[in-house]
Amino acid sequence: MQTVSVNRSHGGAQGVYRHASRATGTDMTFSVFVPAHREGQKLPIVTYLSGLTCTHANVTEKGQFQRVCAELGLIFVAPDTSPRGEGVPDDPDGAYDFGLGAGFYVDATQAPWAANYRMESYIVSELPDVIAANFPVDMGRQGLTGHSMGGHGALTLALKTPGRWKSVSAFAPIVAPSRVPWGRKAFAGYLGPDETAWAAHDACALVRARPLPIPLLVDQGTADKFLDVQLKPELFEAACAEAGQSLQLRRHPGYDHSYYFIATFVDEHLAHHARALAA
Repeated sequence: MQTVSVNRSHGGAQGVYRHASRATGTDMTFSVFVPAHREGQKLPIVTYLSGLTCTHANVTEKGQFQRVCAELGLIFVAPDTSPRGEGVPDDPDGAYDFGLGAGFYVDATQAPWAANYRMESYIVSELPDVIAANFPVDMGRQGLTGHSMGGHGALTLALKTPGRWKSVSAFAPIVAPSRVPWGRKAFAGYLGPDETAWAAHDACALVRARPLPIPLLVDQGTADKFLDVQLKPELFEAACAEAGQSLQLRRHPGYDHSYYFIATFVDEHLAHHARALAA
């Protein structure tokens, strides 16, 4: 692991790091905030999955999470959203919603994407091992959150690996990717035309099959321009009600899809995680 930068923040350290990934076959960059702590102390960890077009930098620079993580004693990890580098395929038309910056947290099965676009394996298996080897984390106390495409990732990866994440939340998540344009484009490209394979990466389908024994927190702005076409939180609300999944879905009048929305409510999300991850 290579250290790219470290900055003092709220008594802790905000770092950016790079390593060679086995899962993606590329270098991957991620950020980690470590609050001040006693020598030998192991801290709970919250991993944040970002949305379309983003890297680790968006939430690190705009999320305003460092102060509350310092107060609550939480390590905060922000990975990239897709593999990058020479030879990594991208959307041939340069679209923002597929290819670079749009890995959708799945392991692609279709050429040419399958060689590098293995973000599910990276987030679930490889990155946690890197974090555990290099930072003072208690890997028995992990939380998962994310925004938009990353909210989709947080919900689906938690639902697919029950017991792994002790707390889960999402900001404006894509909850039914099989039924909205962003998800249908990504799944057709990464997973192929057989829509039966898509259900394994769709939060609405997953929660109906196997709800989690922990409460989910989802925040959604009512002024989000993607609300009606791409996000459709009412579909997840209905699926959770049908499955008996505990869900707190909060709708916030006037808030959009931006990091102003995330920064407004990140304290409450981190408090949600801290309560569940308390020793």
